[in-house]
Amino acid sequence: MHISASSRQRGALAVLAMPAVLFTAMMVVFPILYTIWLSFRTAPLGHATQFVGFANYAQLADSPQFWNSIKVSLTLYVISLAMQLTGGTYLALLLFQAKRMPAILRSILISPFMVPPVVVGMMFLIILDPSLGAANWVLSLFGIAPSAWLASPEWVIPTVALIDTWQWMPFVALIVLGGLQSLPPSVYEAAKIDGAPPRLVFWRITLPLLLPTLATAAILRTVDLLRFFDIIYVTTQGGPLNASDTLNIYGFHIGFELFQFGYASALAMTLTAMVFGVVLALNRLRRAIDW
Repeated sequence: MHISASSRQRGALAVLAMPAVLFTAMMVVFPILYTIWLSFRTAPLGHATQFVGFANYAQLADSPQFWNSIKVSLTLYVISLAMQLTGGTYLALLLFQAKRMPAILRSILISPFMVPPVVVGMMFLIILDPSLGAANWVLSLFGIAPSAWLASPEWVIPTVALIDTWQWMPFVALIVLGGLQSLPPSVYEAAKIDGAPPRLVFWRITLPLLLPTLATAAILRTVDLLRFFDIIYVTTQGGPLNASDTLNIYGFHIGFELFQFGYASALAMTLTAMVFGVVLALNRLRRAIDW
């Protein structure tokens, strides 16, 4: 009797959950399957689609602009991730040690990641203006020659990485701060008794214990960094000279300016595979560290 009632309860819960499951399938699974289907076809605007097999992917492999966009995406990813993990760890250590810091100051330090990326892009577009921006004015105070910043092919990637780091470094800091608060105090007490200097404590105790937390932060930021779009579109739109043309920006130009939806779908699937591959590798690294 009890089993029958339990079965009826599970059946009722399944019926209640079915609309949410179907909605999720429609909003997530269907667009992915449709993009995969579209990537094997030509889909010019206003015409019927035609099956072309792997022609779109072959066109990708022969496109210098595609390989340039992969290079730009990976370069931006590596620079941004390194800056955000390093800066986020430093900010977390600062917040962890400054326990008497006023709450309003703590809120200010972690507030940038709550600002919409489009607003951040517009803000830095003004700050980094080569002629009227505050950044070059500050450089002139120290006798440093002005920089073209976003208008320079050599400096655009480090500049965009710096903008994204300014916004998302506090997010990484919050993750690392949670990891710091979970570390065992007994280890630090033993190090203090042994007279270990703070620098040695950080490199030999704190950093090794934080590696799983840093790996988690890297996974979360990887998903965003490899599909970087909004700040680049607001500030450079892939320029100058395609120097900031990531896979996302390149796909947007192909799909929504040239209306080559089949080719753009192949680009989207390539980007998805790249994101999944890097995240899977980082997840295995995190499990190895935990082990």
